[in-house]
Amino acid sequence: MNTKRILVTGGAGFLGSHLCEKLAGQGHDVVCLDNYFTGRKKNVEHLIDLHNFELLRHDITMPVYVEVDQIYNLACPASPVHYQYNAVKTIKTSVMGAINVLGLAKRVKARVLQASTSEVYGDPHEHPQKETYWGNVNPIGIRSCYDEGKRVAETLFFDYHRQNNVDIRVMRIFNTYGPRMHPNDGRVVSNFIVQALKGEDITIYGDGSQTRSFCYADDLIDGMMRLMNTGNITGPVNIGNPGEFTIKQLAEAVIELTGSKSKIIYQPLPSDDPKQRQPDITLAKEKLGWEPKVPLKDGLIKTIGYFKDNME
Repeated sequence: MNTKRILVTGGAGFLGSHLCEKLAGQGHDVVCLDNYFTGRKKNVEHLIDLHNFELLRHDITMPVYVEVDQIYNLACPASPVHYQYNAVKTIKTSVMGAINVLGLAKRVKARVLQASTSEVYGDPHEHPQKETYWGNVNPIGIRSCYDEGKRVAETLFFDYHRQNNVDIRVMRIFNTYGPRMHPNDGRVVSNFIVQALKGEDITIYGDGSQTRSFCYADDLIDGMMRLMNTGNITGPVNIGNPGEFTIKQLAEAVIELTGSKSKIIYQPLPSDDPKQRQPDITLAKEKLGWEPKVPLKDGLIKTIGYFKDNME
């Protein structure tokens, strides 16, 4: 196999650590970059002794100088709790981070993949969401630092591609879950599992009828690597699980699988929270031969097992 030197920004995060593990396992030289704002060293500590893994503490809002063949740009807090904590820093990470990885890719002629998000669609008027949909995003709301930051990053990727021939890939990630999620990230899967394992009430915001599509981390990483290594496609490409569940169904599944005595309680819905989220993955199927394989129940069982072993 043709081994490559690969930079993963945000490599100690939830998805980044799974990607680093997979790439290192394939024999590639992996440079994992993280500033540990939401990433955690313990996510990659099992890789540190590998001869082909390197850990670099660095903030991607500052330029980085490394010689690499491929760059996966995953650096950005991705849960509302974390990205709203310091909104200015979040938008800097998306925008200046994109400029820095694109500048690096231009200099060293590396292929660069942007981990974008379904949040570029905002609260969608189109359902399910296709890549051709331009979105319905509030530019001045409390979530805008993330949504608009990721939209500007996509703009930068395509402008660098058109203007400087940078070899780009853009993927739009839909809700993803699995081991190594941060227990306090405020995401619905980790929230429900932590509450259920502690026997606390499970908090649903709104009436629980809003829908999400949950993709297991292993499936997501498979889609990401296929996009990176498929020729003649820039994207954007939706990567997510089209199976749609209400938040109430998810809460009930977590209670059942944990055997918890938790009760469901309801709180008001936060501002700009999307009512529906479901990817149209026709493009990923056609161009990448990709679709998710792990059913929600199986993925939840693995994720619950991780949280049971790592409750802090």
